[in-house]
Amino acid sequence: MKNDKLIPGLVLVLIGAAILLANYGYLHFHWWNVFRLWPIFLVIGGVNLVFAHNKSPWATVIKIAVVVVGLGLLFFGNFGDRYNFWPGNHINWSNDDKDDDDNNNTSDDNDNDDDNKTDIKMAGNGTFNEPYKADIKTARLNISGGGTTYNLSDTTNQLFSASTRDGKNGRYNLSHSMDDSVYVLDFKMKNHHGFNWDSDKNRADFRLNPNPQWEIDVETGATSLDFDLSKFKVKELKLHGGAASFKVKLGMPLTMTDVDISTGVSGVDISIPQNAACSIETDSGLSDNKFDGFNKTSDNNYETPGFDAAKNKMHIHISGGLSDFKVNRY
Repeated sequence: MKNDKLIPGLVLVLIGAAILLANYGYLHFHWWNVFRLWPIFLVIGGVNLVFAHNKSPWATVIKIAVVVVGLGLLFFGNFGDRYNFWPGNHINWSNDDKDDDDNNNTSDDNDNDDDNKTDIKMAGNGTFNEPYKADIKTARLNISGGGTTYNLSDTTNQLFSASTRDGKNGRYNLSHSMDDSVYVLDFKMKNHHGFNWDSDKNRADFRLNPNPQWEIDVETGATSLDFDLSKFKVKELKLHGGAASFKVKLGMPLTMTDVDISTGVSGVDISIPQNAACSIETDSGLSDNKFDGFNKTSDNNYETPGFDAAKNKMHIHISGGLSDFKVNRY
């Protein structure tokens, strides 16, 4: 490789490797550093120009050191919640909106038992609870918001509960409504004054009631998700994300359990019971697929032994770009 191509190549390799490691949860980026520390690219480019015609070893060492240190600060520097986009402009993205937000973690419970009326509850760092009613047979949970770590593993006597942390940069809200006989919960993360990409600062821990059949729909961007759904009756699960890390453990299927996963550049790890009848359909481009215990029945289609004769079945549809998909049997 010519020396004048060393630094651009090194920059691309380091950025690509770091993003891949972050997708698998090994690294945590502070993405807003790209905007407030953008002059680092000027420094890297300037040093590369200064030593462009210097072929000595020490010049190469200086250029490599500037790249490594600069990108290290860019990706991993944690400088608080204030962001400087341009010289002289100091912007606070902590969402201090001057409103009377002293009761952010409270909600208006005067819904007069009207299930068709949406009840919105908002919080930053706080707790959400949605009461359980015995006549709720099917519940749908819609989750949206990127730059967040989502976890679900435990049960609750409520229909739904969540504990949230958002690094003072965003707001979560929870609302409910009815869709025919389905009780619908919408859990969203919103930023009124900007975006927060620090998934280590944004976290939501969920708990569900095990009695209803659940339909779960997750729409995210850069997200880490770890759901243990083995204790719940899952009728439908949809996971749609960009640069995400999805880890899901499912229990035995209902008469039909549908799982739909669509990603960009992500890592997806699905675990199903050893005795579950399951089929997989893939449309995954350049992705790496690993389906232990499945037989390939045709191009892009896989099944567990005895699938056709099973009473209860699970169907998994996977689509994505450059991702790593794994389906394991436990």
